[in-house]
Amino acid sequence: MAFGRRNDEEIKLEETKVWECTSDSCNVWIRDNFKSSEIPLCPVCKSEMSQGTKELQVIHNHSKNFM
Repeated sequence: MAFGRRNDEEIKLEETKVWECTSDSCNVWIRDNFKSSEIPLCPVCKSEMSQGTKELQVIHNHSKNFM
């Protein structure tokens, strides 16, 4: 039975480029490889976003639609 089994696979973390909302009342961020335009606007509050970095789990975007 698989109930209660733990996933022993190691989670790989990596310093990742992200875009963070500049509004003080919003804490939205987007991975750089998932952005929808060259300089994205916040999808929630429509404020400008600035580049930053976060230590995140590695995820690959295989979509041909991202920039």
